[in-house]
Amino acid sequence: MDKFDWQIIQALQKNGRLTNQEIGDLIGLSASQCSRRRQLLEQKGIILGYTARIQQQALGMEVTAMIHINLRTHEASSQQAFQELIEAEDNIQDAFSISGDADFILKVVAENLEQLSHFVTERLLTYSFIGHIKSYIVLKKIKEQNHFLLKSKSHNYHPVHLA
Repeated sequence: MDKFDWQIIQALQKNGRLTNQEIGDLIGLSASQCSRRRQLLEQKGIILGYTARIQQQALGMEVTAMIHINLRTHEASSQQAFQELIEAEDNIQDAFSISGDADFILKVVAENLEQLSHFVTERLLTYSFIGHIKSYIVLKKIKEQNHFLLKSKSHNYHPVHLA
């Protein structure tokens, strides 16, 4: 990857709707060069896709919680069952296998505290492979970053600034 690839990625992270022409104008390449580079970044799996960021409260999802989960056992069957659970539950936005006091952290959204409580007690706690749950309600989102700060190995890398 060279500085242009890094700049294409940075520009798309800030605005995934940019055309190849707009990216080219920002970084000093033609639209066709941007298109070829963008396709290659997609083929290599560096760019995984394009999505719209949604304001969750606008959809009635007022509560966010971080839920620590410990499994009763760490057998392959428990791990597989938990994986299937998190894939099936739309309220689970993110799931991480972690080190430390918990086995997993889930980011869960709900319409309200009642719905969150129902999700924990009537969904999660009904699975025999879950041993312990600890929930943390998010009071205020302080920072949410949906892009990576990209640095090139080259010293002549210049960040792209969108107007």
